[in-house]
Amino acid sequence: METSTKERILEEALNLFSQNGYAGTSMSDIAGALGITKAALYKHFSAKEDIWEALIQRGEEQYQMRFGSLAHPPKIPESLEELKELGLRQIMYTMHAPDIVKYRKLLTIEQFHDERIAEVATMHFVTGLESLYTMIFEKMIENGILKQEDPAFLAFEYLTPVAVMIHQCDRQPEWEEKAMERIRRHIDYFLEIHAVTIEE
Repeated sequence: METSTKERILEEALNLFSQNGYAGTSMSDIAGALGITKAALYKHFSAKEDIWEALIQRGEEQYQMRFGSLAHPPKIPESLEELKELGLRQIMYTMHAPDIVKYRKLLTIEQFHDERIAEVATMHFVTGLESLYTMIFEKMIENGILKQEDPAFLAFEYLTPVAVMIHQCDRQPEWEEKAMERIRRHIDYFLEIHAVTIEE
């Protein structure tokens, strides 16, 4: 029961923080949304900051579980098709998983108010995935699937247009069909340009 109640609190806090920001959400707001008293809420979290810290940790764990990390990487693609499948699977998940969407919006809002959150946002939006894909592309180059090029720059080239489209869909969900068409074309073009050909 304890775990269930804490999860409900975190879910509702994530809803409110992603809509109104940290400063714009009070413990009274969270308690009211849950239909409980503030006293009941304080039995599980002693302060709003504690809820915030739990959410940040939870979000980081979800990202690492779904996308992998340098310490726990996904299976290295053994073909161009596997790379494309990996990318599209991650993209569809990040665009549709409700908690991930809310967490991304939360980081987007709060990165301008909290230096530590700015660092977390940079890790999630830029450096974390770039490091992961640099390692993936380095292995694929070693395996003769991609051309001998700078894997870090390949990661930057591959991920940047995708990130732009995902953030566009966060602002305007009606863009999704157009965004996915552009993402697929981008991935196809990336593979066409950087894949090792038979002649090579």
